[in-house]
Amino acid sequence: MEALVPARSSREEKDWTLGVFERLCAIESPSRSERAVADAVAAELRAMGLEPEEDATGPETGSDAGNLLARIPGPEGARTILLCAHLDTVPLDAPVEVRLSGGAYSNANEAILGADNKAAVATILGASRRLAREGPPVGVELLFTTCEELALAGAKAFDASVLASEFGFVFDHASPIGELIVAAPTYFKIVADLHGRAAHAGIRPEAGRNAIAAAATAIARMDIGRLDAETTANVGVIAGGTAANVVAERCRAELEVRSLDPERAGTVVSSVIDALTEAAGEGDCDLDLVVEELFRGYRLSRTSAPVAAAAAALSGLGFEPAYVATGGGSDGNVFIAGGLPVLNVANGTEANHEPGERVTVEALETMLDVTLGIVAQSA
Repeated sequence: MEALVPARSSREEKDWTLGVFERLCAIESPSRSERAVADAVAAELRAMGLEPEEDATGPETGSDAGNLLARIPGPEGARTILLCAHLDTVPLDAPVEVRLSGGAYSNANEAILGADNKAAVATILGASRRLAREGPPVGVELLFTTCEELALAGAKAFDASVLASEFGFVFDHASPIGELIVAAPTYFKIVADLHGRAAHAGIRPEAGRNAIAAAATAIARMDIGRLDAETTANVGVIAGGTAANVVAERCRAELEVRSLDPERAGTVVSSVIDALTEAAGEGDCDLDLVVEELFRGYRLSRTSAPVAAAAAALSGLGFEPAYVATGGGSDGNVFIAGGLPVLNVANGTEANHEPGERVTVEALETMLDVTLGIVAQSA
């Protein structure tokens, strides 16, 4: 059967989506403070005649809101698919003042805009508005998660057993429209606490055991940065000591390891642990380690249902699909680990997590059509 091809979105539908995007960006929603934006999204869904449900994951994630789920029924016997975006942003260094200049949205202040991931929230809402009015060719489940920026905490806490979807899509990659993220990494977080002994640095330094020096020795022995085409390692936080004239009795280092190859990730984590253990021993310091696999990587076949549907939708809009791997995670990692095939689709936003974050009007309007096309091709 030939897949359905939706009509392109109208000027009114594009304008509505742009308006929602502006309103959502103006609602600041750093992780764990999603209440106001969750209420705004729920109100939009109810205005479409949908019945959003909020789960009770707030206490687990530490958020003041839960994940939102709404459903648009499809024809009898049709499959159901998932469309997903997250409500939270990284922390803001300044208030959000949405500015439109030169055909692109940005923050007039030196801070993020929040297009990650409100661009996706807005285009999903724009598509849902039409689907709720005209009826979709498939059942559609709409999921808006909290705390994605905190190692996907909202998606992890969400009870995916309530979903009827056969496969799904997240729209959470700040790269050009046309890119389909078919591989994402396994991610490990490592927290090392080194405990030495304090002493006066000028009178009796020999009596001390310098935890900062031990941490520095360990880090100097590590391979940091891009280790190969699929693997990275980073030390992102180091803190310790009390004063310049005191031998530092404590130091904390926070590190990460990512790789598209889970075995390679484990090997690098082991090398990091070895470096920390050896340096702590040489410095006569105690070492406490916490190692967590925060999400598991995946690879999707180009012939898998979500990849094939998204590729067909992009082709129908004149885009050549590009199948790429990423070093970042998304809610898709969580759903795939749970057995639900989910594709991360690039949405054309730029410089996410940076003060220069921006998204063009053209990208938002195009992603509205891409989302409608994905729903149609999923039939």
